[in-house]
This record gives sequence, structure tokens and C-alpha cells, in this order.
Amino acid sequence: MVNISHESTSEVTERLERVIQQTRLVVYDGAYIFEEFPLDTFRDRADPNALALVRDDQVWSQLVEHRDPAPDDEPFAIWRFHFPADADNSGFVGWLAMRLKEQFGTGVFVVCGQNSSDGGIFD
Repeated sequence: MVNISHESTSEVTERLERVIQQTRLVVYDGAYIFEEFPLDTFRDRADPNALALVRDDQVWSQLVEHRDPAPDDEPFAIWRFHFPADADNSGFVGWLAMRLKEQFGTGVFVVCGQNSSDGGIFD
């Protein structure tokens, strides 16, 4: 279940600084890109090693390791956070994105998954 916290900005910061210390972080080696392909080619193009597959009304987009660079590829560094099952991590993504933007001038994108045997939602 998603927690809705009613806190001041400083209380949110304190809570999320505690949460990130309890979080299991995995940093993936290398860089990753989004590879797009038409919806009707899923069976032939879906990569079993993709970290994520997402679709809209026109294409599948899979997040795969950046192996053969093309000039217009935009490579990404990938991290994965697993939270303890009882942690109130509400607001975590926005909080982390703000800190990364302030310190490094970079943005983030988020793909979430569900692993019921490992704390539930992971980012």
C-alpha cells in the first residue's frame, strides 16, 4: 500500500534520509539505452535480458545494455533501490531527483516493479 505522509519539508528530508540508509542499492555496470520496436514484433524483438519493457499505443520500449552505440543513442546509468517492507518511502523518487539535479545537474526516469517476496515495490 502507498503511504501518504503529511509532513513539513524538513520532516520529509529526515524520514527519507533514514529510509535511504535502510535501502538496498544495486548499481548496474555499463550503460543502458531504450530500444524501440513495433507492437506486432514483440515475440521476435523482446530481449529476455532487458531490465524493463514498457509500451504505449505504437511501440514497445525495452531498457537494454548499451552494446552497439549509434550516434543518436542516449545512454543511462541504472540503479535499483529495494526498500524494507515496512519503510515509508513515499516521496522518495522526487526527493532523490531533486538532490541529483541540485548536485549534478542531471535528471532521472523511474521504472517500478513489484517483488512481493522482497519488500514489494522497487524502483
